[in-house]
This record gives sequence, structure tokens and C-alpha cells, in this order.
Amino acid sequence: MAYSVKGQILGFEDTKEVQINAIDELFSTMIDINNENITFTLVAPYLLREYAFDLPLDIKALLEINQESKISVYNILVIQKPLEKSTINFLAPIVINHDNNSLAQAVLEPNKHPDFGMAETIESFKK
Repeated sequence: MAYSVKGQILGFEDTKEVQINAIDELFSTMIDINNENITFTLVAPYLLREYAFDLPLDIKALLEINQESKISVYNILVIQKPLEKSTINFLAPIVINHDNNSLAQAVLEPNKHPDFGMAETIESFKK
């Protein structure tokens, strides 16, 4: 499925249209449709931890999100070797509005979300 990128993905301002493909229940890939060399690995945060935040109003407006909107949330994973050392950015979630096939990266305020880090390792979620 192709999604229009509203706003910017941090560090990838030219990425305007992406495709998201599920690998399994936890992992997905997000590929820049106009530059296949730009690929992100995403994780479904709710499978790892409790994860709740107030979506910034500018992102709600940008994505035209209302109470009935069907949305998904992912976090970007930076792959390391070994895989357990890979890090997840919980302070900059990717939010998708499936109703209009658009997405944006929200940047959360660290002081409002002290339990979320920018580089939390996968191994810290082993049970």
C-alpha cells in the first residue's frame, strides 16, 4: 500500500511517498517509492510495551485525523548486529491515517514522555 508523506521524516525531507510491507507481526519495512535506496525498518510498538501519547495537534490536522479515523502507529528501528542491540525511537512515531492513505512522523516532547527513549534496545524488551 502506498502512503503520502505529510510533513517530513526526520533526516529524509525528500521522502514524499512510501510503501509499507509487513514482514511479520512485529516488523515491517517502509520504502521510499521514488528512491528504493531509502528503506526503514519499523516495529509495532504495542507488541513491545505500553505505549500511549497525545498526538500533537499539528499532526492531527496534517493527517486529517478525527475520532473515527483508522490509524496505525509504528516506530523506526535502527538495525545493529547482533539484532538485540538494534534501537527503537519511541519519541518520533510514524502515524498513519488509513482513511486517506497518509502518514507523518510525530515528534514527541521528551519531558512529557520521560519513559520513552530515542534509542531503546530490542534486548531491553526481552521477557
